[in-house]
Amino acid sequence: MNYQNSLEFTQQQDAEDSLSHFRKKFHIPTDSNNKELIYLCGNSLGLQPKTTSEYIQKELQDWAKLGVEGHTEGEHPWLPYHELLTKSMAKIVGAKPSEVVMMNTLTTNLHLMMVSFYQPTDKKYKIVVEADAFPSDKYAMESQLHFHGYDSKEGLILWKPREGEELCRFEDLEAIMKEQGDEIALLMIGSTNYYSGQSYPLKKITELGHKYNCKVGFDLAHGAGNIQPNLHEMGADFAVWCSYKYLNSGPGSLGGCFVHERHANNKDLKRFAGWWGHNKETRFNMRKDFDALPGAEGWQLSNPPILSMAAIRASLDVFEEAGFENLRKKSVKLTGFLEFLLDEMNNESISVITPRNPEERGCQLSIQVKNADKNLHTKLTEAGVISDWREPDVIRIAPAPLYNSFSDVFQFVQKLKQVVNN
Repeated sequence: MNYQNSLEFTQQQDAEDSLSHFRKKFHIPTDSNNKELIYLCGNSLGLQPKTTSEYIQKELQDWAKLGVEGHTEGEHPWLPYHELLTKSMAKIVGAKPSEVVMMNTLTTNLHLMMVSFYQPTDKKYKIVVEADAFPSDKYAMESQLHFHGYDSKEGLILWKPREGEELCRFEDLEAIMKEQGDEIALLMIGSTNYYSGQSYPLKKITELGHKYNCKVGFDLAHGAGNIQPNLHEMGADFAVWCSYKYLNSGPGSLGGCFVHERHANNKDLKRFAGWWGHNKETRFNMRKDFDALPGAEGWQLSNPPILSMAAIRASLDVFEEAGFENLRKKSVKLTGFLEFLLDEMNNESISVITPRNPEERGCQLSIQVKNADKNLHTKLTEAGVISDWREPDVIRIAPAPLYNSFSDVFQFVQKLKQVVNN
């Protein structure tokens, strides 16, 4: 669209934004004078929906009133509570409900998925990951290689940007597969890179991996609630994600897991088992051999933490009301406005390393500031902006469409100008 660098244009966009009222459904952090801060850090921790406390309090009340009977007699019985999240979560990641379950935390789920989908042989044992993947993912993959008796320095292949570039090129991944595909067992890629903000071509990656008889999985930590990965159609074998970033479920809250339906009913697939993945009809018999549930539920281990799930349900209900397609449309427009205003600064020290194509990114823009250090971020914080600093010289800004406005973006750029010029 034709953006304009003016307060009047900004206010007009907010007035015409059909999703603007959702901002009122969230607690916006304030300064010591009770003035709202400019919160652009949903890529690290999403804001709290105002209904979260109510949803959690309801389960606390049922616990107080019913005790153990809350498992079956509460308004939202705890035994099947995780099922309340499945339909909405499946919509957000583009999956069938049977392919999705909310459980554990991200890295735990990654290890559980690798038990099933990383089955190395003497010849085919290597794992491909983007070079600047989130460290926890790399640690998990290195430890899996060590567990199976392989040297991680040889077994972990890094898909790197070319020298002097910040983004990974698909043709370079193709070259890796052409050269080493017979030795690669798994492609495990972050869907949207935490540092650069680059969103990778998931379907093309999946097709490429399967062409070489490799399993393909994705980390959607920065993708779920941000982009639409269309997991079922795209055909990945599995995916994992957290829920405390764009999904607003609170610090350290539960993660999610996707297992494609072509695998989900395969009871012969290796897995680490726990009683919550066992047949619901005989789960409490206690003396039956493990009988895996069909679908992604069969990878569950323990009975779920209800209070954390109540927080997730509060946020997913907001997503359901807003409609993820609507949110994605606003996200493209809002992030485009941020990009336009940064370009308008015409400052040679400032560049955006995130792809320009909206189809290759979510809402995050990673702003590289030459010769800057964390003092720049500190000054922004003092100016009332909550953002995220990543070494050596990048500020990550993520205008989340559920609660951020065009005014947030406009004010941020005004404050960035002041900080850079002082």
